[in-house]
Amino acid sequence: MTDAVHHLVLQHAARLGDKAALLDAATGATITYRELADGVGRVAAGLAARGFGRGDVLAVSSPNLPAYALAAYGAMAAGGTVTGADPALTGAELATQLADAGARLLVTAPPLLARARDAFAAAGGVLTFDDLTGQEHPPVAAQTDPVRDVAALPYSSGTTGLPKGVELTHAALVANVRQAQAVLGFAEDDVILAVAPFCHVIGLNLLLTGGLAAGATVVTLPGFELESFLRAVQDRRVTLTVVVPPVVHALAGHPLVDRFDLSSLRAVGVGAAPLDAATEQRCAERLGCRVSQGLGMTETSALIAVSDPDAPRRGSVGRPLPGTETRIVDPATGADLGAGRTGELWVRGPQLMRGYRRRPEETAAALDTDGWLHTGDLCHFDEDGHLYVVDRLKELIKHGGYQVAPAELEQLLRMHPAVADAAVVPRPDPAAGEVPVAHVVLRSPASAEELLGYVAERVAPFKRLAAITFTPALPRSPTGKLMRQALR
Repeated sequence: MTDAVHHLVLQHAARLGDKAALLDAATGATITYRELADGVGRVAAGLAARGFGRGDVLAVSSPNLPAYALAAYGAMAAGGTVTGADPALTGAELATQLADAGARLLVTAPPLLARARDAFAAAGGVLTFDDLTGQEHPPVAAQTDPVRDVAALPYSSGTTGLPKGVELTHAALVANVRQAQAVLGFAEDDVILAVAPFCHVIGLNLLLTGGLAAGATVVTLPGFELESFLRAVQDRRVTLTVVVPPVVHALAGHPLVDRFDLSSLRAVGVGAAPLDAATEQRCAERLGCRVSQGLGMTETSALIAVSDPDAPRRGSVGRPLPGTETRIVDPATGADLGAGRTGELWVRGPQLMRGYRRRPEETAAALDTDGWLHTGDLCHFDEDGHLYVVDRLKELIKHGGYQVAPAELEQLLRMHPAVADAAVVPRPDPAAGEVPVAHVVLRSPASAEELLGYVAERVAPFKRLAAITFTPALPRSPTGKLMRQALR
């Protein structure tokens, strides 16, 4: 029988008792496994006392904190759905998500209360974490259908369109945790640093749910800042974490890293965007631990493929998870393509979403009648079955009769010692249709002419950059995805 998510999370609670389940990296505040089980029950009872029940949606707008787990799993235990809202959203953006999700209540941290109340007009609908746990109510035993009931409603990143609510059932989330565990092997003695936001699936399902299901200690970090990240690893003796490529670039090259003792790390996972093989290898050598990549989507509960941490193929996102079927399909003809040929990745498996909330046409476009999710990722397999991500299908730059992948040029630019980060976008051109131009963040002095020449020497003529603009920072989502829309 398929478990509900909150049952999976609490399966070790009675046995582990006073072991730390959650720990705040900055303050050291701890929630034990016994307190986790009690807190989830108290939140479920408190929500039920407010009329919250099966099918209702609880929104959580907060940075990563230990209490986030109580709210999320408490909502599920009450029979409801949790939707995480990025704490960086403006009031208007938050109001849009709350309306689209049909949120019944909103839980937030005290510093965000004013914005939350402006965004959510429902009388008495805005609560703090203390409001959820501070009172006694009769316990509830809500019935959950893991296959049908939506446990989480995260919102897609919106990098290629408006954010959409992704309906993930208990069964899908639990399946993906078990698939990931079969490869990654989270253990009871692990200390897992959760810097990936809980409002997204890598943070919520892979790190939080996956870590607690393994009986590990999950250390929460409210956001990424390099020094606080390194200090958390050192002081909390973190054994593993999952980060985005810009963090790996920093770990591979920033001088600040040498000031901290990171010897407790056994593994660093990388996701959200492609990472070049050279940087992946440099990071592994510098940290002296396993560094490997994976591929995931909100629509797949977190992971599709992941590298074997003990034997990664550098530059690859690994092999599909157990129970996950994949195809590489020609976007123009729908024909299946063999090893070494690039096409759109299609995925089928138990971890797929039920659909996009209130968007039947977009659901039908993404999920076909045979159950295949059309990911929009351009990928290829090598002869050994390792998967490589080229770019997003919608991001391709159409230059004359050619198609240029921005990610390829971005990776090339980041290999230049003066470049800290780079983004490539199309610019209209009367002759070619579109030409690639780059926005570059420097770590040391370099001229546009130098970088243009550096790229031109290494690519075919149709891939050469037309221009370079220097900028102090690039727009990225909280999960590290490049927001190319903002640069166009």
